[in-house]
Order: sequence, then structure tokens, then C-alpha cells
Amino acid sequence: MHLDHDEEDYNLSLAKFESMLKTNKVLFFDSEEFEEIILHYLDIGKANLAKKALKLGLEQHPKSTGLKLVQVEMLVYEDKLDQAEKLLNELYAIEPTNEEIFIQKANIYSKRDHHEKAVELLQTALLYTEDYADVYNLIGMEYLFMDNLELAKENFIKCLEEDFEDQSALYNVVYCFEFLDQNLEAIEYLKTYIDRNPYSEIAWHQSGRLYYGVKDYENAVRAFEFATYIDDEFIGAYLEKGKSLERLKRYEEAIESYNRTIELDDPTSYALLRIGKCHEKLGNKAEALKFFNKTVHEDPLLDKGWIAITDFYVRQKNYQKALFYVNKALAIDDQNRLYWKRFASINKAMKLFEEAEFGYRKAVEFGDYQLDTWLFWVDMMQNMGEYNNAILTLMQASEYFPEEAEVEYRMAGLHLMLNETEKGNFHLNNALRLNSKHQTVLEELFPMVWERPSVQEYIAKHTKPE
Repeated sequence: MHLDHDEEDYNLSLAKFESMLKTNKVLFFDSEEFEEIILHYLDIGKANLAKKALKLGLEQHPKSTGLKLVQVEMLVYEDKLDQAEKLLNELYAIEPTNEEIFIQKANIYSKRDHHEKAVELLQTALLYTEDYADVYNLIGMEYLFMDNLELAKENFIKCLEEDFEDQSALYNVVYCFEFLDQNLEAIEYLKTYIDRNPYSEIAWHQSGRLYYGVKDYENAVRAFEFATYIDDEFIGAYLEKGKSLERLKRYEEAIESYNRTIELDDPTSYALLRIGKCHEKLGNKAEALKFFNKTVHEDPLLDKGWIAITDFYVRQKNYQKALFYVNKALAIDDQNRLYWKRFASINKAMKLFEEAEFGYRKAVEFGDYQLDTWLFWVDMMQNMGEYNNAILTLMQASEYFPEEAEVEYRMAGLHLMLNETEKGNFHLNNALRLNSKHQTVLEELFPMVWERPSVQEYIAKHTKPE
């Protein structure tokens, strides 16, 4: 009831101030009202109205320390740090034990990237403040700026000991634990936090995320469930619960969880995609396809949606349909390497080598430097009889994979196909040194070369008996 009354007074003050601006009548406000009005306008980004309120406030209350501290905030907001510091020094001479002066001084040092000095000032503020939580939170932030995650974590924990409902500090504690790769310690910390604050849906949700991170999916599901019991409209928790249930192969329950997010809000492409994936795992092919189509309808730019449909048809060996969908995807984004690789693979499966070669070339052009992409690309060139281009491409690939037997066997085969015996033997020697068991690459891709007695003699001579 008290809070509602305060809120009402606050809204009345704002309405009264805005009415005064419209009528040009000067009305009286106490200094705290002015402070709230100014901070309100700063929060919503209306700096001009904040300045007007500050000017009027200081005219009516020229000695108000509170208003002068708000003036400091405004000067800092405008990056007028020297003026802000000068005003703070004047205020310090009047009120040397006002913690807000130290907090604002720390803010200025922080803005100047002097974070250690900012921490010193905040430590002094702790001697005078009644709001320990806020100061510990600020110290934690300074340590974050200094990349000292251990001390940042320590201070965010102190903040939560003073005010366990500070959600930003809770998120920051978990962030520090995760950054320090201390997921199990974070889980233990959250257990103690939940003992104090069992109805914190944020804590349960973060706990679920951490359990998921360490692959404890049973406990992850349990934690996300608690988060949804506390807040039955917590979309993020339903999504994460669905992911965890998928990991446990409980696909029908996962679908229920994803469906709940769709009931609560507009369907997201992510939820639709996951429902489709679950239906596919359950063997409900028609339902899976329906949801994959809904995914790309909802978000045509989501590559995972197009990939899901394309891969669905590839698994059915329906290459014509797969090609139809990957072409639709490429019409939307023709610089997506994942699309080009699939375009290439489908054409390869259909023995359309020129199209496949083009697809692999595009995939590499747009940043796919995976070994198999290079090798498939080269194999397509070989099938087309483009041996010299294939060699040039392998030379590019060897920059990324300098000691790769698969590359060397292909280099050997191509050079020997061109009757460049010295170069062929050089690469064959490299290949045998790197992995003699992969001779089958030469046998499968270059049978004519493999059958040459000179090649068999070379392999026998350069293969050490086991």
C-alpha cells in the first residue's frame, strides 16, 4: 500500500512539473521531488527536460547537496568530467562523510579508466553508506572492467549477501563463475542462494543453464521446471527445458515445452524448428516437415530452417526436393557457405559434377575452409578431368592443412596422372610418412595410378614393415 502511495505521489509530481512547463507558472517542489523528476528524465533520455528541472530545482533549493549530486551525474552523463570533479570537491568540503560523493568520484575515475582508484573510493564509500549492496555491486563492476573476475565475483557475492534480490548482481556472479570455468562451483553457490531465496525464478533458471552446461540434463530439467512453477510465463525456461528434454530423448515432453512458448507469445522460429526436429526423431515425418516449413515462413533468414528442410529430404534421398529447397535458400542469401556446401553435396549425390564443383568453390569463397570441403571440391575437379586446377586447389588447402595425408595422396595421384613422376613420388612419400594406412585413398580415387607396377614398387620400398 505504501509503495502504491509513493508511486502516486511520484506521478503527481511529474504531472505537476509538466503542467508548469506548459503554463509557465512557477510552482514549488521539495528538493527530493526535483531529484526524482531529474533522474526520471535522464533515465528516459530526455536530457533537456532534466536540465530544466535541475535549473529550477537549484533556484528553489540552492544549498541542496542532493540536487548538486544530481548535477554531478548530469555533468558525468555529458562527459564534462572536470566540471563534475570540481563540484564534487566543493561538496566534499561541506559533507566529507557523504558516501554519494565518493561514489560519484569513483564513477569519474572509472570513466577515465582509472579503475583501481575507483575501487579505492568505493571502499571509502563503504565506511559511510547504509546501502552496502549497491556499493559492493559497483566494486564488482570495476573489477570486471579490470578483468579481475575472482574479485568481481567476490564483491557480487557480498552484494547478494546484503540484498539477495539484486538480479543484476546474480547474473554477474554466474557470469564470473562461467568465465572462470567454475560451473560446478557456480551450481553449489546457487544451491546456497536458493536456500535463502527459494522463489527466485532467475536462480533456478541459471542453475538449469549450468546443469545443462555440465551435461546433467536430469537436474537441468528439474531446475527449469521450478523456474516455470514460480513464473508460469517464463518463456526462456520453457525453451531451455525443451532443449534438456531433447538431450534425454524425451521428445514428446520437449514438444510440450516448446508448444508452451508458442501459447505464451508469437511463435519463434527456434521453437518451431526444435518441434520439427523432435517430430523427426519420433518418426513423424509429415509433422516434422510441417514445422520446418513453418520455421522458414516465420524467419526466411534463419539458415537452420532451410538446412533442416534440405537435410530432411537428403536423408530421404529425395535429392530433387532437397535441391529445390537449397536453391530457395540461396535465392535469399547467396553468400551462405552452409547453403553452398549442401548445394554441392546434393549435386554430387546426383552425379552432377560441374554443379557440385561450383558449389564447393562457392562454399570456400564464402569462408568454409573445412578439410572435407577442399577434398570434395578437388574430387569434383578430378572427375571433370581438371587435374591442374585440382593441384592448384590442393596447394591452397595445404596452407590450412600442411601435414594432411588426404591432401598428399591426392597431390601424388594427380601429378602421376599427368606423368609428373618426380612430383608424384615426392607427395606419395609425404603421404606414406604421414599415414601409410590411407593408401586406399590412392586406390579408390586413382585406380589407374594404383595399378602401375612402378607405384606399387615405390609404396613397397617406402613402407616400413610393421
